[in-house]
Amino acid sequence: MENILNHLPNKAKEAQPENKKFFATLKKKPPKHLDTLMQELHEEEFERTDCLTCANCCKTTGPLFTDKDVERISKHFRMKPQQFIETYLRIDEDKDYVLQSVPCTFLGADNYCSIYDVRPKACREFPHTDRKKFQQISNLTMKNVAICPAAYNIVEEMKKCLGVKNPNNNKANSKSQYPNLK
Repeated sequence: MENILNHLPNKAKEAQPENKKFFATLKKKPPKHLDTLMQELHEEEFERTDCLTCANCCKTTGPLFTDKDVERISKHFRMKPQQFIETYLRIDEDKDYVLQSVPCTFLGADNYCSIYDVRPKACREFPHTDRKKFQQISNLTMKNVAICPAAYNIVEEMKKCLGVKNPNNNKANSKSQYPNLK
């Protein structure tokens, strides 16, 4: 996994010009079946992918915490919301609650999340590749392909399904957990 994560940012950077062009086209005229396709690709990828072998999202980025997240998680810790905020969060430049630091405070050495059952909405939905109206989150997706091997693979597979040829990935082995990263 370490080798895959070391190569992922460069692979994402190489794919970025093609992805930008692809997502711009997708935004203008999304295929009618895009949501269905994305749901299928997401489910197929996560049948092969075990996030516990990676946890790169938790190690390198922090989620946004909504007011509902703060309420739910502070209740879990039997803390007042303000105490939870002061202990774990800060306000970023967009005026959103985010973690004070990364890797995530709640990530264990075994890659398990200590607040998994009450985790923030952003964590539950990551990498957002099964979201309805997927074409509307292209900027977020472009960031996520550099963090998440599964997101990278889903986008590469989506491009193939929608007719974008990628000469770098013509020997993908779909039985591998991360076939497009080899």
